[in-house]
Amino acid sequence: MLSVRRAVTAGVLAAVAGLAVGELTAGLLSDASSPVVPPGQIVIDHVPRWLKEWAIETFGTADKAVLIGGAISVILGLGVLVGVLVARNRWRGAVVVQAVTALVGVAAVLERPDPTVSKTLPPIVASAAAAVMLWWLARRPAASALVEPAVGAVESDPMAGVAPQAESSVPVPAVPVRPVPIMGLRRRTVITTGVAVASGAAVTGGLGRWLARRHEIDAERGTIALAAPSEAAPALPGAVEFPVPGLGPFVTPTNEFYRIDTALVVPQVSRAGWKLRIHGMVERELSLTYDELVSRPLIERFVTLSCVSNEVGGDLIGNAKWLGVRLADVLDEAGIDPAATQIASRSADGWTCGTPVSAVMDGRDALLAVAMNDEPLPARHGYPVRMVVPGLYGYVSATKWVTDIELTTWEAFDAYWVPRGWAKEGPIKVSSRIDTPRARAEVPVGPVSIAGVAWAVHRGIAAVDVRIDDGDWQPATLAGVPSDDTWRQWRFDWDAIPGDHIVAVRATTGDGEVQTEERTGVAPDGATGLHQIRLRVR
Repeated sequence: MLSVRRAVTAGVLAAVAGLAVGELTAGLLSDASSPVVPPGQIVIDHVPRWLKEWAIETFGTADKAVLIGGAISVILGLGVLVGVLVARNRWRGAVVVQAVTALVGVAAVLERPDPTVSKTLPPIVASAAAAVMLWWLARRPAASALVEPAVGAVESDPMAGVAPQAESSVPVPAVPVRPVPIMGLRRRTVITTGVAVASGAAVTGGLGRWLARRHEIDAERGTIALAAPSEAAPALPGAVEFPVPGLGPFVTPTNEFYRIDTALVVPQVSRAGWKLRIHGMVERELSLTYDELVSRPLIERFVTLSCVSNEVGGDLIGNAKWLGVRLADVLDEAGIDPAATQIASRSADGWTCGTPVSAVMDGRDALLAVAMNDEPLPARHGYPVRMVVPGLYGYVSATKWVTDIELTTWEAFDAYWVPRGWAKEGPIKVSSRIDTPRARAEVPVGPVSIAGVAWAVHRGIAAVDVRIDDGDWQPATLAGVPSDDTWRQWRFDWDAIPGDHIVAVRATTGDGEVQTEERTGVAPDGATGLHQIRLRVR
């Protein structure tokens, strides 16, 4: 039998080779994905709420990269298991593991939206390639043997110099020396083979990723000429930003805008193949292509979006300028049944969202957005079309890659996150954050500018107050805003005195609600509490 160490090495190398071939297969196909993506997506879809919260809190927007790394680790672990089975000469067990791996991959593909035969090929081909590579790595080399000397051959006599004994009358049969099989590979061969397989896998997988870029839509985005809006965004006040070092800009740069969604890999949806279906409790069903959508009047608006998983003082929030079509106008065209209370929207990757009809039809600027910060939407932010509804957390309003809108009731449908313990309705809560100085910073005695942002999207911020230690709340200075749908910068100038201090901030909405000091977690409908930091003044 192969030694366990060498068999495990063979199993891991086979798994690596299988992954690489699966990546290449996905790259050659136009609608398939890496073999690790569908199972990883299933994990995301079934992850318990506490684990989702922990992942976002621990890894932030890198949570998906961590999950992909975990999926690859599981596959390598299966390679170890297969290697152990082979070492014990249990080839049937090894074959069963490979077959089950392929079936799991296929089942995961079939559970995703719009399954096709070609989408099932990467996991099948990956498992088959891994099996073939394992067989090749664990093959038995030709056996070498010690054989009896031929007649007439000269041998050295180990008994030379010993007095001859009387010849026995009993014949002693010649005992043949049987071939001794040499199982496995020599150490040098193992190392050489391992390097060769790993290098080949790197090249193959890299080629697959390079080929997959053919299906990405960045080049397509570059060909889009955005039409001029029929309603431009309100002009920004001259005092929309304070010149305080460490305070972020009023408009969040697109490449710094947070991304939280359930897509393990960013969907690549071509505008040519995109369609939006509007159906359900409507007088007439609509089906719009991208060109038909953007031929309607476009409006620009600054809107702040926030994730329900944003902790007190967190950064899962951003403000951008959006260009799109009013969703209310499109729904009016379809004719909404007065009994409809929920807008159930679906993305190209199957994620679902439930939005109150009232929040879209009450006059706010809810959009089917096609651009962000004067550029076509990036793929990671929903290209070619996404929803933007001011005043609601993203999980109930901001469907990316939206392809389907159904008018229904709250009782008839639960969107993706509702069965996982999140509230059906998610209005953004009043909140505020200290951006500068940073927590645990050391600042000099004398004038110090404390600054940050506050938000109560669609209600607006009327006041921000700052408290030093156990002192009284003192009013901060507010920057200007173009509307109540954005966050608002604030600034407080403090004459710092030596010692350790705790700084806290609170906001008051345009309709008079004062931010609560009660600290709660993000579930089920958003965190509450005051952001405070500790400073040392010297």
